[in-house]
Amino acid sequence: MSDSSKGGSHPSEDQKKAIYEGLSDDQKKKQTYTEWVKDAYSNQYENWMPWIEDKYLAWFGTDNKASYATKDTLDKTKVTGISQVDKLQDGVNNLVGDQVGKEGLLAPVGNMASKEGINRAERGGKDESGSYGGPASNYTDPVVKNAQ
Repeated sequence: MSDSSKGGSHPSEDQKKAIYEGLSDDQKKKQTYTEWVKDAYSNQYENWMPWIEDKYLAWFGTDNKASYATKDTLDKTKVTGISQVDKLQDGVNNLVGDQVGKEGLLAPVGNMASKEGINRAERGGKDESGSYGGPASNYTDPVVKNAQ
């Protein structure tokens, strides 16, 4: 959208309409104003939600996305229904999940899996700058865009 949406202030409805009116006739034929706004919102959501989730986990706990996902997945494996066994399993699940968390032995692996794996998956394969290939993006991004 506009530069003002990147800095924290949001464009007004009039500003959005002005941006849309500034598009070429070709682009306007491809999308109505409503479709264009939905796409712009989806792009902003795709860009910001992984960052917001990361910040939330950093501020309110010792988990990164990898450790949170590990614990969540392991919590679904409880099969006994016996409270003592479930409590033991909770402890093991937390131990395993914490190893890829912020202060765990495998924290670098967990951080990389969170950033390069989970966040990219949430963004449809793109990194935080919207590129598919990172340093090789000059070569890979055009190939990916042509294949879509």
